[in-house]
Amino acid sequence: MSKYILLVQPKYHTRFPPLGLLKISSYMKNKGYKTKLVYGEAPIKRKPKEIWVTSLYTYAWKPVHRAIKYYQSKFQNVPIKLGGIYASLLPNHAKNSGAEIIEGIIPEVEKYKPDYSLVPNWDGSILFTSRGCINKCPFCAVPKLEGKFRSEIDSIYDYIELFHKRIIFWDNNILASPNIFKIIDELYKLGKKVDFNQGLDSRLITNELGENLSKLKIPLYRFGYDSSSYKKRLENAISILKENGVRGRNVLLYVLFNYKDTPEKFLEKVRDAFKWGVVCYPMRYQPTDCLKKNTFISKNWTKEELDYLARARRVMGYGGAFPPYNRLVEKIEKANNFNEAFEVWPINWRESIKNTILNKNKISNQIRPRNPKFGNSLSDDFISKIGIKN
Repeated sequence: MSKYILLVQPKYHTRFPPLGLLKISSYMKNKGYKTKLVYGEAPIKRKPKEIWVTSLYTYAWKPVHRAIKYYQSKFQNVPIKLGGIYASLLPNHAKNSGAEIIEGIIPEVEKYKPDYSLVPNWDGSILFTSRGCINKCPFCAVPKLEGKFRSEIDSIYDYIELFHKRIIFWDNNILASPNIFKIIDELYKLGKKVDFNQGLDSRLITNELGENLSKLKIPLYRFGYDSSSYKKRLENAISILKENGVRGRNVLLYVLFNYKDTPEKFLEKVRDAFKWGVVCYPMRYQPTDCLKKNTFISKNWTKEELDYLARARRVMGYGGAFPPYNRLVEKIEKANNFNEAFEVWPINWRESIKNTILNKNKISNQIRPRNPKFGNSLSDDFISKIGIKN
């Protein structure tokens, strides 16, 4: 009988390795199996005992089905199991792939440290110290994916690799953890770069917490600006961080649009971000069950307005974000409405971006376009397209 498990990450775009599959690898190796990780439809000669396939967003379902069909044709009697975000949010649709659907988190696998030997070129330890979230945002899939908020671990030492350069947290609300100060203390002692990748809850930023966070090597502090009702709490959180020496350019707001807001409300939130001196990253709302990216249009937006904003991000923005450099701030402030604010400049925008990169207040590397393979460098293709050298 084969003692070998095949792990498959379909060919969709992601900057990160498949954390779930890496944990499954550790779990299977503990049971005496060998594992192999492949991407997409790979030429496999040796017949595995089982095939585990992961999935990402619901609109990235086609590469998942394609991978499953491929391995079904090669190994007709081998069980194929499909898990991940798409499989958990749309299990009935996922069943059409012919795979066995695994919904949500696998408790017996969750406790294992990821098997980073499968991704030797990756340089960051990824972990969850908690699952779920204390908030119940109506647009968010976390409650369905992870259930109620709960702390999973109280120490990070057993879940990281010391040779990694950075530690990446995928907690949906890490500041709500009862162990947050212990975790911060451990991070400080480790001295590595810290990435709170899912963002921080601005309501939970206190003076004490802000002081402790500012001592860590955090290149970018991320917050969500989902509703205008967040304004006061965001202003307070940003003020606390700045009082503790954090630069505004190292704070990024994910500004939700195309949900219940209007274009003019979105413009107000962008102006708030610029007033606070932080980076604005427009985040387009998409339903958790959408099967095609960027097709949903809310009742308060039009396709033309969405296209208008998308073009402005490409031309006036940088890496999809709007940094608070003077020329753009002035343009947004003087605009009379949404269309005027995001009308692209009739100038050489390549030169504008070049000046932004070369000025003394460089945009943080964290918001630059990423190398899809490694996720930690400026895209050479992007550099060549805009004709600059960095």
